[in-house]
Amino acid sequence: MLNKLTLTKTIQGLKNKKFSHRELYADVQKSIEQQNKDLNVYLTLNEKALDTAEELLETPLAGVPIAVKDNFCTRDFRTTASSKVLDTFKPQFESTVTSKLKKSGGVIIGKTNLDAWAHGSSTETSGYGRTLNPRNTNHLPGGSSGGSAAAVAADMASSSIGSETAGSIRQPAAWCGAVGLKPTYGRVSRYGVAAMASSTDSPGPIAKTVEDAAILLNAFAGHDPLDGTSSAQTTPDFTQSLNTSVKGLKIGVIYQDVAEIGFANDKLMEQLKVFEDLGATVEKTQAMDPHYAIGVFTVVQRGEVSSNLARYDGIRYGNDRSLFGDEAKRRQMLGTYTLSKGYSEKYYELAQKVRTLLIQDLNRLFETYDVLICPTSPGFAKKVGATKGQAMFGELEDMLVEASAVAGLPGINVPYYRDPKTNLFLGMSIIAPMWREDLVIQAGDAFEKNTSWNTWRNES
Repeated sequence: MLNKLTLTKTIQGLKNKKFSHRELYADVQKSIEQQNKDLNVYLTLNEKALDTAEELLETPLAGVPIAVKDNFCTRDFRTTASSKVLDTFKPQFESTVTSKLKKSGGVIIGKTNLDAWAHGSSTETSGYGRTLNPRNTNHLPGGSSGGSAAAVAADMASSSIGSETAGSIRQPAAWCGAVGLKPTYGRVSRYGVAAMASSTDSPGPIAKTVEDAAILLNAFAGHDPLDGTSSAQTTPDFTQSLNTSVKGLKIGVIYQDVAEIGFANDKLMEQLKVFEDLGATVEKTQAMDPHYAIGVFTVVQRGEVSSNLARYDGIRYGNDRSLFGDEAKRRQMLGTYTLSKGYSEKYYELAQKVRTLLIQDLNRLFETYDVLICPTSPGFAKKVGATKGQAMFGELEDMLVEASAVAGLPGINVPYYRDPKTNLFLGMSIIAPMWREDLVIQAGDAFEKNTSWNTWRNES
C-alpha cells in the first residue's frame, strides 16, 4: 500500500516513476474511506487533490498528499478551527504556511480535526466530535493537533501540518507514535493561523520519520513580512543535519525527579544508552521544576486567548459567540480576569516574571549541554473520556514541554518505546537552544536510525 510509505520514499517513488500519482492517491483515498468515519480525522476533504497533484511532479514535494490542521486558513476552502463559530467560514486569503506548502508542491488532501481553537491536549473539545488514536481506538490521539497526528499514524496522508502553543505538536505525535517537530518561535510564520497564544504559537510538521519532518520544515520555514513575530534569521537546509554523527554531543536528561513520570523515565534511561554507544555523553541534570511551567503557561495562555477570541463577534464569520464551546468560554473568562485592573499585576505580570526564570534556567543548562531530553508526556495516551471534569487536563499532560514552549525553543518528539499489550507509544522530547533545529534533527535522526521503534522505516 503506497499510503504507508514515508514522505521521503513517496517523493522518490514519484520522481523515479515507480508509481503514479493516481496509484498513490487511490491508496490514500481508500485508507481515508475505510477509517475516517470511525477515527474522525478529517473535517473537510479536498475532492480535487489528484487533479492538482499530477502537475507538480518536478517540485520539491512532487505533489504528495499532506494533511493540514483546520486552524490554518486555506483560501476558498472551509476552515473551522473545529468550532461551530466558523462552521461555514471560507477564508479569502491563504496562510503563509499553506501557501509555501503549495508552492513547494504539497497538496492539501484535507483539513484535520483539533481541539476547538487548539484549546486542549486530547481532541475531545472539538465541536465536531473527538478523534480516536489509530494505534488503539480506546485511547485519545492527544492534541490539539490530534487529527494531524492521527492522519499520519493511520497512513491517511504522507505527512501533516500542526501547530503548537505548548505541546500541541509533540504530545499528539508521542501518543500516536509519530515524529513531531516544533520549530523555534518565529522560525515559521503564524500569518493565517487562528491565534491561540500569540507569544508561543508555532506551526510545524508531524511526520513518519525525522527525515520527513526536516523535508517538510524546509518547505515552509523562513521570514514572512506579514508576521511581525517572524524572524529574519537565515533559514538553513534542515536536511543537512540528517545522517550526521552525534559523537561528542553532550546530552542532559532533565525532570528525572518528577514523580508522575516514573515508568516513562525508566524506559527513557534504558533507551538513551543508544546515544552513549554512538559516542555522545549522557548525564542526568537538574532543571527548574516543571510544575512552575504549568502555572506560567495557564495564566499567559488564557490572557492571550481572551484577547485573540474577542475578534469572533458574529459579524464577520457568520455565527455568533453563543456557539463557543465550554472550554473556550472558560479560557476567555479566566484570561479576562487575570488581565483586569488590579489583578494583572498579581497574576499575569507575575507569570511573565516566572517565565523569565524558566528561560534563564534553560539557558544555564545549554551552557553545558548541546541538547536536553525528557519524556514528551508523563505517560501513554489516555483513554477516551479522560478529559471529563478535568479542567487542567491539557496543562498536566503537557507539563514536560511547557517550559521549552514558553521559552520559544525548538523541540522534536521521537518514539522510544511501544507497549506490546496496548500498542501505545512513549516519545522523547529533544530540545535545543533557539535557532538550533539542526541539533534536534541530528539527535532525533540518529536515535531513530539506530533503534527499531519507528514503524515506518522498513516500508519499501
